[in-house]
Amino acid sequence: MSDIAHVPARQVLWSAVALWLCYFVLITMRALVVELGEFGDLLWRRALVTLAGIVVTMLAWPLLRRFDGRPTSVRLAAALVIMLPAALALAVVNQQAFEPVEAQMIARLTDQPATPRQPAPPHAPVRVRHDLSGNLLIDIDDGAAAPTPAPAPVPAITLIQNPVEHEGLWRQLTDVALGRYFLLIAWAALYLALGNAEMVRAATVREGEYRRAAKAAELRSLRYQVNPHFLFNTLNSLSALVMTGREAAAERMIQTMSSFYRHSLAADPTAEVPLADEIALQRHYLDIEAVRFPDRLKTVFDVPAELAHAPVPGMILQPLVENSIKYAVAATTRAVTITLTARAQDGLLVLTVADDGPGKTGHEAGNGIGLANVRSRLAARYGSEAGLTCGPRPGGGHATTLALPLSPSDQPEHGAP
Repeated sequence: MSDIAHVPARQVLWSAVALWLCYFVLITMRALVVELGEFGDLLWRRALVTLAGIVVTMLAWPLLRRFDGRPTSVRLAAALVIMLPAALALAVVNQQAFEPVEAQMIARLTDQPATPRQPAPPHAPVRVRHDLSGNLLIDIDDGAAAPTPAPAPVPAITLIQNPVEHEGLWRQLTDVALGRYFLLIAWAALYLALGNAEMVRAATVREGEYRRAAKAAELRSLRYQVNPHFLFNTLNSLSALVMTGREAAAERMIQTMSSFYRHSLAADPTAEVPLADEIALQRHYLDIEAVRFPDRLKTVFDVPAELAHAPVPGMILQPLVENSIKYAVAATTRAVTITLTARAQDGLLVLTVADDGPGKTGHEAGNGIGLANVRSRLAARYGSEAGLTCGPRPGGGHATTLALPLSPSDQPEHGAP
């Protein structure tokens, strides 16, 4: 039951207060129009009844809360049952609050002298009743009906009380309880609507969490594809050094490879890293490859200092640098320069891995774990906000360019070199 979405207590309280304050305002306005008299005395009693309504509503809430997460029909049936005794309790409070006023009004009416326009002798029939809002209504026979033989004199107070006693206390309470029951059911319907909205909100949050978890799993999978691929190539190179008797070069490669993996595995595969860290990682990798190609591999890094803290996906440049090694450096016997550059352009971080090798189309063919891996990682993290382009350079060689979203805080200031 702990995973069921509940309406917050503060929201429940405010909904109950709003409903009963609305009720208080409406019945007060009605009293002003009808001019029931004793306005000040009735006002504080209405306020007391309103406060009791808020309290009773909040006492009924924990019972309704037990049915959160159940089918709507079950919750509605529970509300109909729970609000019955609550409405009766409010009717009792209402009767107790207005009973003194009822007695005062009856006493005042029986003490009034009769007038020609409003004949009301002490023995005139008087009927006391309540409407659905709990207001006290007193009906006095004005004598307009056909004359009937006058009954024997009866004390006035007896004639007034007889209709009330005949009506019965439970009938009065029932009249008032019906009105209170309607208000409580209206609030219960509001509570059910708030509960449904809370369930929808919680479902939306859970869906977002599931999507983020799925995306994180996808990013981890893509990231871990890079490490085994690089390890395979590096071990092959290390094996070649050992077989050719180049123990010193093999030892340097092992140390550099240890530094490379210490940095690459320490980071969260789904997290972004500062551009400076990503460039440092590629330096380690190129140092490893420089052991294999000491005379053929040249490197150039052109990364402005103001972009050093720009966030990028970890090892996003690794497959691109590997392609340059495979299709440029290893494919020729002359020296090849690999250049890594970074620049800010139109709110984007533009990263380029270029080489001046033979310019073969093998760069584009690396779609197994190379360019396809990079495209998938960019799409999983940035959607359509990031892009990848690659192709031959005009002066020879090949270049692959990444364009990533760059937050305003990471963009260099206007006019900065």
